[in-house]
Amino acid sequence: MVSPAGSAEPDQGPAGRARKPTGRDVAQLAGVSQATVSLVFSGSPEAGHRVSPATRQRVLDAAHGLGYRPQAAGRQLRLGRSGMVLLAVPNLQGPFFGRVLAGVHQEAAQHGLEVVVSSGWNAAVLAEAATTNRFDGLLICSPDDSQLGGLPPGTPVVYLDAHPGTAADAPTVELDLAGGMRAAVAHLVEFGHRRIGRLRSSHSAHTFRVRHTAFEEATEGLDVVELGVELNQGATAARAAGRELLGRPDRPRAVVCDDDVMACGLYQAAAELGLRIPADVSVVGIDNIAVAELLTPPLTTVDLPGEELGRAGIDALAALLRGEPARPQAPLKTSLIIRSSTTGR
Repeated sequence: MVSPAGSAEPDQGPAGRARKPTGRDVAQLAGVSQATVSLVFSGSPEAGHRVSPATRQRVLDAAHGLGYRPQAAGRQLRLGRSGMVLLAVPNLQGPFFGRVLAGVHQEAAQHGLEVVVSSGWNAAVLAEAATTNRFDGLLICSPDDSQLGGLPPGTPVVYLDAHPGTAADAPTVELDLAGGMRAAVAHLVEFGHRRIGRLRSSHSAHTFRVRHTAFEEATEGLDVVELGVELNQGATAARAAGRELLGRPDRPRAVVCDDDVMACGLYQAAAELGLRIPADVSVVGIDNIAVAELLTPPLTTVDLPGEELGRAGIDALAALLRGEPARPQAPLKTSLIIRSSTTGR
């Protein structure tokens, strides 16, 4: 049956209940054969050779519109696969990683994949996961230096927010962190700030090294004062560092924070010291987590497209599972979201 909007609907089942959509429904809506639908969702390397990208996308769009989900159990028996992938993030409590997970789940459904999330992992845990039959592939997000290495050769893996040379044969989806940091500093400079403070993550990871290098380049010729913050201690450590930074006799009138959680700690420190944001100190964060818009005043921050990062990662991993070669891609764009936490000197 076809709805007035022109989209196909599955036939009604007993007692008027809509039955679950089938591969046949998807084939009819996409204008392809059932064999093509099966091939698209099979995960077989053969699919990448026999089905054009345009046809594959048409099938995926039709399946999404109908709410079709392939039978994972049958596929596992045919291909010896679980239909599950592992997403490894540093900390499930990190708000940014919630954005990544949302994008991963959204895109995984399009490829007939299920997602399991791991937090607090290390290289040995991932190596063990890669040698079992539980997971078809791995997504490794924002790894630090101690979490890399040890994966068996040939492991289907995609790195997110990591160094592009982490593994020679593994795709990496990057964020334009350098561009975001430059935009944050340029925004403060446009307001006339020449003495800029920074709460800097001391975590040993590529993502923070990129931010650090970009900050140094963007602030060349400016007066800079920085304090390191232990990432795993969250806003508590940022609050203590913020009190130290803002309690200086020569305190900076503008501060860049390596992420929005640090910015929250700085807000607390400013309030405790009787300082007003932005009248006494301008603040810029990085991430654009949900709380950034709820702070008083709302936080100016660099938006890191976590959902897009997750979707791109799953898409790259699904291509690997189909036997397609890894394709390099440009870093995902970041953008400065200007709110009320910044002003002129």
